Amino acid sequence: MLIPLKDENPTKKFPFVTLSLIIANVFIFLYQYFSPNGLLYYIKQMSLIPYEITHFVSLPFRISPPLTFFTSLFMHGDFFHIAGNMIYLWIFGNNVEDFLGPIRFTMFYLISGISASLVHIIFYPNSTIPLIGASGAISGILGAYLLLYPYARIHTFVFLFFIVKIIQLPAYFFLIFWFFMQIINVGVGGVAWFAHIGGFLFGLLFISAFARKRRRRFLS
Repeated sequence: MLIPLKDENPTKKFPFVTLSLIIANVFIFLYQYFSPNGLLYYIKQMSLIPYEITHFVSLPFRISPPLTFFTSLFMHGDFFHIAGNMIYLWIFGNNVEDFLGPIRFTMFYLISGISASLVHIIFYPNSTIPLIGASGAISGILGAYLLLYPYARIHTFVFLFFIVKIIQLPAYFFLIFWFFMQIINVGVGGVAWFAHIGGFLFGLLFISAFARKRRRRFLS
């Protein structure tokens, strides 16, 4: 298991959007978790359910299905879920925001999340299992980071059998390993692995389109 701790890739500007996304996600999670209604109440109402999208229906006590493409991106199932996502968002998101600028970064983040959800829907069109989490959008950030900063150094906590240590890895190794793990874990543990895969590929393939009007600066 590889867990990123930080990267050696300083930014020129403060990542206001990345920090705002983290604050929003944490606030929403804590509000829902400690709400008298309970977290499950909000998941039932505002998660994305593929069946609704593919069959053009709205299940009882649910918000409008198209809106769930956005609301589901700001919901998490437990503390480990949100903690893991926010660590990845902070480490990799600030540099992508620095490259794109705040407006383009916000668009890129949201469209990555929607694209990731669509890939999940393609593979599970009849599923009624709620889809939640920022993972798909963050996966798009990871794909973009791989293309933009492949040789940035990632301080990584390694836990592998009897090996427990912190090492520095090039971003391309860390992110390709991460992507490989998503592929081999498809179908395991109720995680939306295809959303991760779809978001990552979207970020990798379309980051240059979002940067079209900016000076292209693919760093090594």
